[in-house]
Amino acid sequence: MKRFWQTAKKKGLVLAALAAVLVLCGTVTLRAQWGGAVMASAEVTNWGLRFGEEGQPPAGNADEAYLAQYNALFRADTEEKVLYLTFDAGFENGCTAPILDALKKHNVPATFFLVGNYLETQPDLVRHIVEEGHTVGNHTYSHPDMSAIADEGSFRQELEKNEALYRELTGQEMPKLYRPPQGKFCQSNLEMAQTLGYRTVFWSLAYVDWYQDDQPTRAEAFDKLVPRVHPGAVVLLHSTSQTNVEILDELLTTWEGMGYTFGRLEEIKL
Repeated sequence: MKRFWQTAKKKGLVLAALAAVLVLCGTVTLRAQWGGAVMASAEVTNWGLRFGEEGQPPAGNADEAYLAQYNALFRADTEEKVLYLTFDAGFENGCTAPILDALKKHNVPATFFLVGNYLETQPDLVRHIVEEGHTVGNHTYSHPDMSAIADEGSFRQELEKNEALYRELTGQEMPKLYRPPQGKFCQSNLEMAQTLGYRTVFWSLAYVDWYQDDQPTRAEAFDKLVPRVHPGAVVLLHSTSQTNVEILDELLTTWEGMGYTFGRLEEIKL
């Protein structure tokens, strides 16, 4: 943990997976369970988690009941050992094909949250993802900080431009699953996504896999992804990670050996 914060400080970043910040965005007041204590009222715009006992769900900085009001979630409320695998992708670097191979080997469905650039530049790969039985979710057209968007027209445009690209590529309507870029959100965002018919999807398990020039080792990945796995977990990985390419087959085998199966986000009931 010390090394993690030293790295984060060095890079001058506050990681969405671990931080809750106060910013000017709407007027949302959340009461979140944070390590067993209730956080003080705060305007939360960065999705964050705190892990406790091994194998148990983490606490989010917005709880399930609050999120459910807006058709949003970060995990499935279940004691069954089922996982929901998701990948975020802003570009393609050759990692998606071997990731799809590993998923096919294990017969595991996944949701790929894609941005507009990916849909525009990788039409064949997008179609292949769909043909393999996976789901494509909406990660916005231009990957902006959505918490800074206050008007519904601009918010709608970020989602509908992706919908149009997906419809042109596949002849299908894009599934109504939305992941805010970098996990940044505010209450008005949740409301607007719900009005547009979307389910906002955060996550309950992730690790720092997105730096192209600073990829984690296998040991670092397993140290986070195995002891922290829990029933109903929505797992966030990046399909641009070479580490994920190298470990995914073994990781899926490990989770299966722990008794886990894999479901689809669309199946989660709030």
